Amino acid sequence: MKYTNPWFFVPSAYFAEGLPYVLVNSLAVIIYKRMGISNDLIAFWTSLLYLPWAIKMFWSPFIDIYGTKRKWIIITQSIMSFFMIIASISLGLKSFLFYSMIAFTIIAFMSATHDVAVDGFYMISMSDKEQAFFIGIRTFAYRLAILFSSGILVVWAGKLELSTKDIPGSWKFVLIIAALIMAFLSLYHRFALPVPDSDKGLGKFDFSAYFNSIYSYFKQEKIFLGILFIVLYRFGEAMLVKITGPFLLDSIDKGGMGLSTYEVGFAYGTIGVISLIAGNIIGAWFVSKWGLKKCIWPFTLALNLPDLVYVYMAYNQNLPHTFVFILVAFEQFGYGLGMTAFTYYLIQLTDEKNKTVNFAISTGIMAFAMMLPGMISGKIQIIYGYQSFFWIVFFATLPGMLLLPFLRYKN
Repeated sequence: MKYTNPWFFVPSAYFAEGLPYVLVNSLAVIIYKRMGISNDLIAFWTSLLYLPWAIKMFWSPFIDIYGTKRKWIIITQSIMSFFMIIASISLGLKSFLFYSMIAFTIIAFMSATHDVAVDGFYMISMSDKEQAFFIGIRTFAYRLAILFSSGILVVWAGKLELSTKDIPGSWKFVLIIAALIMAFLSLYHRFALPVPDSDKGLGKFDFSAYFNSIYSYFKQEKIFLGILFIVLYRFGEAMLVKITGPFLLDSIDKGGMGLSTYEVGFAYGTIGVISLIAGNIIGAWFVSKWGLKKCIWPFTLALNLPDLVYVYMAYNQNLPHTFVFILVAFEQFGYGLGMTAFTYYLIQLTDEKNKTVNFAISTGIMAFAMMLPGMISGKIQIIYGYQSFFWIVFFATLPGMLLLPFLRYKN
């Protein structure tokens, strides 16, 4: 392989990994809310978009068998770009929900496949020393995609809404921008990605080794307790994440906070993401210094207790919007701490010989655990209203915390 400096492809590849994920799992929620779709339909249909990430482990081995990871990366980016354009066009149709969901679903499956290819390419395109160095760079590039997608794009759409008074047109333009970025990245990676000698199809698949690697996951000590913890740890957040955007956007007479699209983009996509990254960094430092066992309790509380800020806002809807931004930042900082601890736990919940497959199983279970509560969250909110809904979210966090003393920790 002719040497290619990883700075030329690692940041761009992981930016391309983050952009479509945020598009289908976060941006779609705001788009549908601004297009007048009810909270129950938004929560149900957008939660289904988690499914590809939950089941990607079942087709991920075929990325090793057929073609090269380099080709998978370029092709999936091109397909995602095309269907972002289709999603944009669909917003001008009467049945936009049906057609846009088809486009977003295809983007979701391509994005999950792209994730597998990028992560695999990362490990074969660099030395061990370079891989260790660029761990932080790839994470930063992914977070930058979140900042761009849920911040800059939403703020841009909000400004267009204000100036043109055309909500569908504003979001159509934003989706076209996202499509052009993905198209550019696909073209760029045709030239920027190296061609590792080891990046070639295996030609055959060892089913015995594959199923043994899956079986090794379920042979671990206290594994079923660990699975239950994965399901329950983010149960409250899985409901919360689908409703916070609609809550902030809804008018005060509907029980919401009355923020504009621009303000929601600024709150979540800018201040929120910066706070989230800060929580990730600080959390990682504490876990590396003190170990997971000592950090899991305070970080879990940091994840769940800030959910009460939404209870507070639901009872105090006339808060200054600047203070709302601060509350969102506080909640996102706690989320960053809590997710750091959770990620470290998932890393520990692996057999030494089958880390990749075992981690994929854990993240697949996590995706299912996020999808199912999210699907019912909108219906619960409509039945009980925002105030009671946020109390339900808070109490839904308690079962996961009750399992903490009984888990197996490696440090």
